[in-house]
Amino acid sequence: MVADVADPSLPGRCEDHRRARDRDTGHPRRGARATDPPGRVPGAVGRSQRADGEVAGRGVSLREEVTVLLQELLRANTVNPPGNETVAAELLRDYLAANDVPCELVGRSPDRLNLVARLKGGDGPTLALLAHTDTVRADPDEWSRDPWSGDLVDGEIWGRGALDMKSQVAASAVAFASLWREGFKPAGDVILALTADEEVNEDFGLSWLVTEHPELVRADYSINEGGGERCVFGGEVFYLCAVGEKMSAPFRVRVNGRSGHASVPSIADNALVKAAPIIEALGRYRPPQAIIPEIARFLELVLGELPPLDEALSRARALHPLAAELVEPLLSFTLAPTMVKASQQINVIPAECIVTVDCRLPPGMTPADVDPLVRAAIGPGDYELEWLASDGGTRSPMVTPLWSVLEAWADQQDPGARLAPVVCAGFTDSHWMREAFGTVSYGFFPQKAMDSELAARLIHSADERIPVDDLELGVHALRAVVASGEG
Repeated sequence: MVADVADPSLPGRCEDHRRARDRDTGHPRRGARATDPPGRVPGAVGRSQRADGEVAGRGVSLREEVTVLLQELLRANTVNPPGNETVAAELLRDYLAANDVPCELVGRSPDRLNLVARLKGGDGPTLALLAHTDTVRADPDEWSRDPWSGDLVDGEIWGRGALDMKSQVAASAVAFASLWREGFKPAGDVILALTADEEVNEDFGLSWLVTEHPELVRADYSINEGGGERCVFGGEVFYLCAVGEKMSAPFRVRVNGRSGHASVPSIADNALVKAAPIIEALGRYRPPQAIIPEIARFLELVLGELPPLDEALSRARALHPLAAELVEPLLSFTLAPTMVKASQQINVIPAECIVTVDCRLPPGMTPADVDPLVRAAIGPGDYELEWLASDGGTRSPMVTPLWSVLEAWADQQDPGARLAPVVCAGFTDSHWMREAFGTVSYGFFPQKAMDSELAARLIHSADERIPVDDLELGVHALRAVVASGEG
């Protein structure tokens, strides 16, 4: 079902969403109507924008605008599951409407809506700004502050999703709206896609859009999460740019036996016992290592050359712990047995045992490549192996016009700084764009004020927060990327 709850031709309702929702559940106010009279969303501004980022005649800077918008987004509880991302989508719709930006809210379920807007341009390439509005859970007992407070303390905004990734949601929306009200005309269309369900992926978010509404999100290029950290390696400044990601390719091992009563185990053939050495073998297995092109380029940049693998790892570790952390998980596929299903009764010996294994594949590797290695690791036996996904890791090329734009921006921020490619050990929504449309999709949201190692520890953890300096930097970076394609 497509839940078009907001006609893109209407201004939408603009109300105080902090009052309109239950902060603990994230549900919007009961009885709210799409035809409620428009008002002013906190942070919304008029059309005229000065070059220094302050709104002419209003005294509201982009920094203030994005700060207030992020605070409101953090106060909207969109923990997934259950998601309830519509509360964030409506908040964003109202912000855009206050800036005269039309948008659409679409989705499989009325409480799991995605927001899509389009700035029309010329015949040039289409660029999509991607970000997801859902978050992982937060235990208030583990936090120093309320995870849904949106508090601004000592120049940092606190809340679940501050880093992953409502900051980029807010920055993308403000960059898009500010260029819209300036009357900017891009060389090609610019799409703003703020979507649900990235953290769990039950097909409510971008995966649903690329299948059911490809016309809304099809793009030649996209900017998403996954990179942007400013790092100093060997005295040189680099900004990381995610160009690919490992993908989950889980499989099941079904071990066969013969059932029987547990009081007489000798008459049965216990499938669970037969599965034990298979689980142990998979847990012990260490796949062969190889340097993929993206990691080769990263090592060449930070080390000045590409030495043999063992030497490269040793030098990367000596250079900076982060340099090694960016390399080591990408040198091979990984296997982790995570689930076992056998008898459902304590007194029944199982005739079948199913072992589910989490397998992560780097770009360029598919289940077909890995299958013979897995079978060799297990060895011969009475079992069946079934792959649950057929896709491998995804990648985008490293030599593109968008790469050049990002590297030029990095050099402006830090003269001499370069862009360094990285591959995400986890996966993001970028893979849907690559798989559906062949989109060149990069992960880039710059981060200078917060130490990259601290940020990595805070994502999906307690006391998540972002410096306002980094939030503002993100707005200006995204504006620069879009403005580089002026028509």
